[in-house]
Amino acid sequence: MEIIIANKSHAIYAKIICETIADSANVRGTGIAKRTTDYIIQRMNNQNAVIALDNGNFVGFCYIEKWDHGRFVANSGLIVHPDYRGKGIAKLIKEKVFNHSRLKFPEAKVFSITTGLPVMKMNSDLGYKPVTFSELTKDQSFWNGCQTCKNYDVLQRTSQSMCLCTGMLYDPQKVKEPSKKTSIKVFKRLKQIKQSLFLRNSFIKLTKLKNEK
Repeated sequence: MEIIIANKSHAIYAKIICETIADSANVRGTGIAKRTTDYIIQRMNNQNAVIALDNGNFVGFCYIEKWDHGRFVANSGLIVHPDYRGKGIAKLIKEKVFNHSRLKFPEAKVFSITTGLPVMKMNSDLGYKPVTFSELTKDQSFWNGCQTCKNYDVLQRTSQSMCLCTGMLYDPQKVKEPSKKTSIKVFKRLKQIKQSLFLRNSFIKLTKLKNEK
């Protein structure tokens, strides 16, 4: 298996990448911003993506997005094909795309929004810190990308201040290498935040259903 920087030659994998992302969201029952094949191909053409392959078979993918004129970058769309899950490949892809982001955009703040606890743990190990959405990009184009997420109504109701996703940020000017103890502590705190958000969203939905009756 190889994990490499994607380029124009990898456009043939765009369809299966989009399908795998969509299928994963349906299985997990969580929100995810959908992407078109053209969007994925553009990231490959700009060498702003990482792809994992096994003898020509698609294994995994993640891409880089640039916001606020390069002040922020996001590592998005992390996915591993079902046939290759449970082998630690997602972590390898995450590390590869993170290091590529740091080399290509050394002054940029790297951020992530996710509902996945495993992704939060990987982010924490890389030095990300949990932050409020106000500390992330102000570029409205980024937040518009959430419109295809099934939880977009939550983001709207809170004036883009919070959602079921957790915001995490790596600031190259402030971050220090996290110790294992600190990483575990942050991960536990993130888990508590996630549980609180899911309970809150369930309460909102139940209240709405009662009012409609």
